[in-house]
Amino acid sequence: MNERGHAHLPTPDYYSYPWAALERVRVTARGTAELVWPDGVTLECHPMWLRENAPGPGGIDPVTRECELDPAHLSPDLFISRAEVVGGALEVTFEPEQREAAIHPGWLRHVADELHRPFAVIPDPVPWTAAEYDEPVTHGGLAVLGDDRALGDALCDLARYGLVRLAGCGTDPDTVARAAGRIGAIRDSNFGQTWHVDVDITPTSLANTGQRLAPHTDLPTREVPPGLQLLHCVENSVDGGWSTMADGLAIADHLRAHEPDAFEALTTLEWVFFNRSPDDDHRWQGPIIDAGDGRIPFTYRAFHPVRAFPAMALGDLDRAYAAMRALSLTAGSDRFQMRYPFRPGDIVVFDNRRVLHGRDAFEPQAGTRRRLIGGYIDADEFYSRLRVLLRRSERKAAAHA
Repeated sequence: MNERGHAHLPTPDYYSYPWAALERVRVTARGTAELVWPDGVTLECHPMWLRENAPGPGGIDPVTRECELDPAHLSPDLFISRAEVVGGALEVTFEPEQREAAIHPGWLRHVADELHRPFAVIPDPVPWTAAEYDEPVTHGGLAVLGDDRALGDALCDLARYGLVRLAGCGTDPDTVARAAGRIGAIRDSNFGQTWHVDVDITPTSLANTGQRLAPHTDLPTREVPPGLQLLHCVENSVDGGWSTMADGLAIADHLRAHEPDAFEALTTLEWVFFNRSPDDDHRWQGPIIDAGDGRIPFTYRAFHPVRAFPAMALGDLDRAYAAMRALSLTAGSDRFQMRYPFRPGDIVVFDNRRVLHGRDAFEPQAGTRRRLIGGYIDADEFYSRLRVLLRRSERKAAAHA
């Protein structure tokens, strides 16, 4: 591309970037490098940030693509003595070490466009009610299990709606672990890496009974509840027991607009959550609607069987219970809650901190059974997998353009 071979400049990661050639650069009065592209986009770079992202020794390691420069070794007197555009790339000289570096303009441009932000390439969340979706958005399960493009499509919908159904995955009990492995590492818990939802003779959870399960999220007893939950139906011959889902984003929007006192109480008044197990004692304190991860603004800690103790003034309890009643009525209403039969072979994957799931009651009868196998994945695993799939898809599209 140019006489210095800058077209093959390494970057501080494993992605490929278009060669977004710079138009000009100048060193400002405060010592930063101001970059300008032909379309007018600019980026002002601090010299220390450029220095630690400089390819080569004492900067970005060519194998790990990580910075090997200890901040303790960054000279407080460091400055840029020269900044030029050569063949479209940025070339700089750092003093007092007289270190020269060439930096890929496409990598710099992705920073200027803020594509480096955690959720820049993740589809935006789309709030929904039962009027828009009376059953989960559905993808072919076998395709998702075997094809990365199908997986990427399903994960994009999962990012948008917080819920997808993978239909026709078969009833092998190991399938949920296989499906989880397509996304990321399974998160272990006191229930195991995978666990069953069935009617137990001596249940340690309401889930393992035939009782109705009100709209809820799992494991509010943890500092960080699981990001994703997978449920695989391997057998279902009971009458009733339909699954329910409600979107926490739409519910929060409704409460904020129409019941602001309830919303304020749900987001500020704290409870101690305690899992009441004979063998485990997980506890965490927080509000019913807690802080989210930045992309999804809320983490719902909504499971009344493990909400144990108020962590608020006695005078706040009346409005705390009124707010919880408002949340439960809203989440369980026909307006917000979808209801659908859970068919053997289907897997539902949902955002455990956004979507409130539940189940209608059913009466266990001789010769009938409703058996699910579940697992958890941290949201970090999901976001990482989706970013990589989207980047690969972009790369393939560019190669065939």
